[in-house]
Amino acid sequence: MANVTADLPAAGATSRPKATLWQRIRRHGWGYVFVSPWVLLYLVFGLYPLVLSFYLTFFNYSFVAPESRAFVGIGNWLQGMADPLFWRSLFNIVYNQAIFIVLKNGLGLLTAVLVFRARWGGRFFRTVYFLPVLTSTMVLMIIGGYLVSPTGPIQALLVNTGILSEPVFWTFSRWLPMPIIALINTWKWFGISFVILLAGLYSISPDMYEAASMDGASGWDQFRYITLPQLRPQLFFLLVVDIINGLQMFTEVFALFDIYGGADHQALTPVLYLYAQAFDRSNIGYASALGLLLALIIGVLTVLQFRFVNRDAE
Repeated sequence: MANVTADLPAAGATSRPKATLWQRIRRHGWGYVFVSPWVLLYLVFGLYPLVLSFYLTFFNYSFVAPESRAFVGIGNWLQGMADPLFWRSLFNIVYNQAIFIVLKNGLGLLTAVLVFRARWGGRFFRTVYFLPVLTSTMVLMIIGGYLVSPTGPIQALLVNTGILSEPVFWTFSRWLPMPIIALINTWKWFGISFVILLAGLYSISPDMYEAASMDGASGWDQFRYITLPQLRPQLFFLLVVDIINGLQMFTEVFALFDIYGGADHQALTPVLYLYAQAFDRSNIGYASALGLLLALIIGVLTVLQFRFVNRDAE
């Protein structure tokens, strides 16, 4: 029997020659034209500031006296890693986010489940719960700060009902500013968790709940063994975003305190601290080092979260 493959051309013999760079540009010219503005904007406002910031970390540099720039090597990096105020600001953020993440996602999950099971009013509640997200952060923080101030209605109610013996000046407290900021932030952002988790609930097959009901599973068992595991991707996404955004907190504290987070730095955040270094003390090199240290911390935490979830899923 004749070998039918003998007359076939060798693999790749009839393939087209690889197009040159110029040929690809001519073929997809309009695509490059439409993409080029974004690339240009990224180079000017993204990559260039990042490279310049990294370069300035090796200098003592000030906008006030740029001619006095002095090379310090890795001195700014070492100073940042040993700066007690920088680590104090990180502790404040961890303290704040530990409360905020639980409250925001817990409230978002609760309202999502209630709206998911509601027979009427779902569209109305979806709109109402999401409205604070559309409100300016600065405006909402000022309103929230007034509501919980010593002269505000919330503390007045607590005093009148006997829960508080007298108004609390929480902005001067060591431990109260971050929890209260977390409460106001929950009011602002829980609508994001609500919408994402509600979409996750609608993606769960009703057959899973029907099968569980037939097997005698209670409502709590269905929530524990069906709802929560199925919402795991959404919860993980919210956790990552909350941690990244929390480490970049600025407006929430700036609206209620000075740029040093109060007299005792009780509300100081990393971004607020590097802002103070750059624009109050005009220490641009050190502020650049703090900014890149913060970016490095965010990157490490994000990688660890993904590794933890991937390992747990295996």
